[in-house]
Amino acid sequence: MKVYKFGGASVKSAEAVENVGRIIKDYADDDLWVVVSAMGKTTNALESLIEAYKQMLPTRGQMLLELKAFHTGILDGLFPFSGNEVFLTVNQLFDALESELEKVKQVPFDQAYDAVVSYGELISTHIISAYLDESGLPNTWVDAREMIKTDSRFREAEVDFITTQANLKTRWNRIMNSNSITGKGLMITQGFIASDGKYSTTLGREGSDYTGAIIAWSLDASELSIWKDVPGMLNADPKFFPEAERISSLSYKEAIELSYYGASVIHPRTLKPLQNKDIPLYVRSFIHPEAEGTSIHHDESHDQVRASYIFKQNQVLISIIAQDFSFIMEENLSHIFSLLAKHGLKANLMQNSALSFSICMDDKGERVDAFMKECAGEYKTLYNQGLSLLTVRHYNEAKLAELLTNREVLVEQKSRRTARYVLKGGFTSSSAATP
Repeated sequence: MKVYKFGGASVKSAEAVENVGRIIKDYADDDLWVVVSAMGKTTNALESLIEAYKQMLPTRGQMLLELKAFHTGILDGLFPFSGNEVFLTVNQLFDALESELEKVKQVPFDQAYDAVVSYGELISTHIISAYLDESGLPNTWVDAREMIKTDSRFREAEVDFITTQANLKTRWNRIMNSNSITGKGLMITQGFIASDGKYSTTLGREGSDYTGAIIAWSLDASELSIWKDVPGMLNADPKFFPEAERISSLSYKEAIELSYYGASVIHPRTLKPLQNKDIPLYVRSFIHPEAEGTSIHHDESHDQVRASYIFKQNQVLISIIAQDFSFIMEENLSHIFSLLAKHGLKANLMQNSALSFSICMDDKGERVDAFMKECAGEYKTLYNQGLSLLTVRHYNEAKLAELLTNREVLVEQKSRRTARYVLKGGFTSSSAATP
């Protein structure tokens, strides 16, 4: 049994959905779980809708109509005769979505967020399931929220793997023993979303990859394939490095390092469940499905073939200093990290001295402001915004010198294999060196 995951770009139009159908038909010769994200930029649109309803903007109704029209256009392209019952299903889902949006101001914001954004995946998977059925690929639509159970930490929930595995195995056995499916088993489910048993939860942005890994781990799949609009994992973001190269093979360990530092192709939590059961991960192109892509496994022999370059933009560097100029001790660090967790912030880089502790993190606006405000009770805080974080894995000194030419470095960290720099300003393709 295999698991395929398709992201938003792979289902952004009727033509894209048809392409997914061809991939499933041509390349899935075994039982298959298909994990699907929201279509195109739907999650971004839902986030904008949440803000619009929270602020009672007069444009909120039109924004919802535009999102519905986007999905209706895809439906019209896939089902030209409009007779498929999926039209009714999608209309009902949009009615339910509107009801959730009307409640945004009545419940805690993060809980409302998860309830609303879940509809992107619910709508997309119903459309894709109906299209595959009509294309001669009978399948079972599965609600991920019934299978994947989490705690109640909305927007970045922790998975209860034992309960989740039991749920998935029970459902899988029931499906395979059912007469409703002929031939190989084909399941369609949602990425990113889950539940705490009462409310919808989400696994963090880009969490659909993680969903694929959870299913693969739970059901001992032979592989997880993530289908992207890139030829595989690249050693740099082509926006900054037009000559970025495909990495054909790397180890779980190296992939985990790269994802931790911010490589955007693989979700940071995706790899550990796969590594635990030695399930290979393939990053493949839905544009050229016949191409080799990238394979990720236990073998570390290819990890140092080339350097990897990772940029994180929109960073903020916060320096925290004890008010009485006393040493920053373990109890101070424990308090600071508890505040980071409280405000849903993660440190991308840390550095401490006797009197201060500095953290580089994504600039999440109000969350960062609230964190610094709470720190101000016990510490003095200094900060710089509009920064970028550069990480070079398997670096050489000549290339580092080229990359850092005319750049102001605020923080530098180096180990035997990794160099990291907090830099003033951002990066563009014209300002980045060729890898």
